[in-house]
Amino acid sequence: MGMEHFLSSNDERMDSQLLFTAQIDKMTAILRRTLLIDKSRRENDAEHSWHIAVMAMLFREYAAEPVDIGRVVQMCVVHDLVEIIAGDTFAYDVEGNQGKEEREKAAADQLFARLPREQGQMLRAFWEEFDAMETADAKYAACMDRLQPFLHNTLTDGHTWVESGTNRAMVEKRMAVVKEFMPKVYGWVSDNLDHGIQAGWLKP
Repeated sequence: MGMEHFLSSNDERMDSQLLFTAQIDKMTAILRRTLLIDKSRRENDAEHSWHIAVMAMLFREYAAEPVDIGRVVQMCVVHDLVEIIAGDTFAYDVEGNQGKEEREKAAADQLFARLPREQGQMLRAFWEEFDAMETADAKYAACMDRLQPFLHNTLTDGHTWVESGTNRAMVEKRMAVVKEFMPKVYGWVSDNLDHGIQAGWLKP
């Protein structure tokens, strides 16, 4: 069975919602570089999005400003949807990140247009807010997006750091929003960066 076997509801709006729902199942096939903590395989985009959405419910007390968890969770589950079309770009892949903004914008144009207009606009607005990282909600969501793979690296012998030859400065740049918006949590991050260098997972 596949999309070609979709049976119409005879309601154009409902059909677009059902087909979009089927389309985003592809999130489960978009593999990230991050290993699951049991090291059995790489995680996929859907797992990552679920994971950071749950994290957002747990860590609000460390945020530097008040945040709306409902909005943050929506950002978390929407932020990587465009990768269904654009593909995942590894955070520390300098070459791969060239043109990422244009690729993802084109993917957003294509993906969100498949929904009823106001719903497509709503999802796109969450995606754009997350990407801009200017509001308190977006900064908090971005912190979750960065903390989750960082935690995985600390529990998988620095897997993606070792694999990519990442150095401390690169990780610090990536984690800058955590330092700004969740300074208490960044203390834990800094300790783990020290440990990662001592263990040989990170380059100084």
